[in-house]
Amino acid sequence: MADDYYSILGVKRDASQAEIQRAYRDLARKYHPDMNPDDKSAKEKFQRVQKAYDVLGNAEKREMYDRYGSSFESMGQGGPGGGGWSTQYGPAGGGAGFEEIDFSQLFGGQGPNQFDGSFGDIFRQFSGGRRRQKSGRRGADVEASLTIPFNTSITGGEGNLAIQTGDGKSKTINVKIPAGIADGKKIRLRGQGNPGRGDGQAGDLLVTIRVTPHPYFTRRGSNLEVNVPVTVAEAALGAKVDVPTPKGTITLTVPPGTSSGRRLRVKGHGVPAGKDANGDLFAVVQIAMPSAIEDEAKDLLRKFDQLLPLDPRADLKW
Repeated sequence: MADDYYSILGVKRDASQAEIQRAYRDLARKYHPDMNPDDKSAKEKFQRVQKAYDVLGNAEKREMYDRYGSSFESMGQGGPGGGGWSTQYGPAGGGAGFEEIDFSQLFGGQGPNQFDGSFGDIFRQFSGGRRRQKSGRRGADVEASLTIPFNTSITGGEGNLAIQTGDGKSKTINVKIPAGIADGKKIRLRGQGNPGRGDGQAGDLLVTIRVTPHPYFTRRGSNLEVNVPVTVAEAALGAKVDVPTPKGTITLTVPPGTSSGRRLRVKGHGVPAGKDANGDLFAVVQIAMPSAIEDEAKDLLRKFDQLLPLDPRADLKW
């Protein structure tokens, strides 16, 4: 039975792209193998979620899926019964263009050395004029997607991508990931697409980058956010706490009297935004409380509350 990508992501068929993206982020975080080291089924579940998002997260592929179901990926450009390459590895932009028609089939089956499909050759076929030699034609571009970890999207790195080109050959491409690339961005690899005809150059490979969510860090433009848990004493009295960043661990100063939710800015430790330019990191303080408190600790908290009276809801109004 074919997979229902909408059911896998837990969304309705009329869900917006924003709803689909939110569902994907939640499920990817839930089933990420790094978050489930003891669950052997997590990797398979994560891959199913990723496959569903690769289709529903792309407007063109989603339209094809809604029309033909999951079998559209093995069909040609024209839907059921159509020819051409598959949607996953087909020419960028959709159906075959005028140049894809094999004109030799229209003129008695002449071979490619006799007829190259150009308008000049069409004219000469009827006028009896002199044939010209075969000319080359550039190969079609190929589209594919590559899923990378959140950390790699920030610091850069490499990834391997297996593709199948229009000549039926499979190959593995090493893709260099630039630092700071965002989810949904494309990388163009020159000459890695379908081979050209005759002396024509090969097409390009267009790789759409998909970034898996991070369990603690969130990207907002060129900035990063991370929730930093602190104890009641650290928030009340101030403290220095270690915080991991893309550039390494730093020591963050938590001012005395810090409330939960306060954002502390660390300049230059966000997303690389260009040469010698970085976004910022915002550490969001979260006061952590134990699930159980001993009686002695409760007495101390009551005394603390009496010594430092505070009405935290004084300004709370309807």
